Amino acid sequence: MRHRFALVSGIVLGAASLIALAIHRSAINTAASPAETSKTSLLLPAAAAAPERRYPGVPANDVATAELLASVETALREPSTAPGLLPDLGHQQQVIYRVLSAQPTRSAAVVAALPQRWRSVAERHLAARREFLTMARRRGPSTLPAWRIIQPEPAEQLLQHYRKAEAATGIAWEVLAAVNLVETGMGRIDGVSVANAQGPMQFLPTTWAQAGVGAGDIRDPHDAIQAAARYLVRRGGLQDIRQGLWGYNNSDYYGRAVMLYASLMEEDPRAYTGLYHWEIHYNSAVGDLWLPVGYAQQRSIPVQDYLKRHPESRPPQ
Repeated sequence: MRHRFALVSGIVLGAASLIALAIHRSAINTAASPAETSKTSLLLPAAAAAPERRYPGVPANDVATAELLASVETALREPSTAPGLLPDLGHQQQVIYRVLSAQPTRSAAVVAALPQRWRSVAERHLAARREFLTMARRRGPSTLPAWRIIQPEPAEQLLQHYRKAEAATGIAWEVLAAVNLVETGMGRIDGVSVANAQGPMQFLPTTWAQAGVGAGDIRDPHDAIQAAARYLVRRGGLQDIRQGLWGYNNSDYYGRAVMLYASLMEEDPRAYTGLYHWEIHYNSAVGDLWLPVGYAQQRSIPVQDYLKRHPESRPPQ
């Protein structure tokens, strides 16, 4: 099944959530003037005013990065964290790991500065990302893909699909969530790969048509997740899940990365919250670019042309 996209998911805040939010805002947001704040408060209730979403920053200091990462990891697992904060928290987590994965010396210092609780978590995130970097082994393209980036189904609804597939086939829900993550950002990418793979689990139509694999709509998250579980069984996943993943993508790097993400959720199901809120980032010739929900291109577009209109897609300088 060879294909691939270039990828690589409460009202009262707990103390950790407040810390994470404060550091997060200081890293990425420009403070509004008192006049602007006053004007906004007259127009909207405080609870309804949502800050503009921006590309998260990463502190230059290793200890500060470790403190930010620990607070974000904690807040993502804290039941009292306000749901409206989760997208920015998940995106901040993602960007930290993407930045550190390309800087081995710095990442080692940051991991060493983390509380013991988060060191293994960070190491697995970094290892997974580096598997995909190794898969690429070349400079990113100078064009952006003909994709639409859409809002995925709600996290709980996707989780129901994964668990239903696990109950029907025996393939662990964590593995299915990890595949969905690395294939399309849990359904955020709506497009067709260069090999004609389609839908949230990236099936080739010929694979989907195989007896006992596809049923229903290749682009429907529920149908695609059930089909992915059946396909992994067909490729030997119940005996050896790595063998099943090899059938999904003929790469040991891919299989190791998927299993690293799955291990995070298996160890702590709350890790799913952060992964669900990861955004779509594209490794282009000019570096890492964020393609937010609303990105829509009917054909490939030169990176530089896109950046002229959307400079906010690049990391903050």
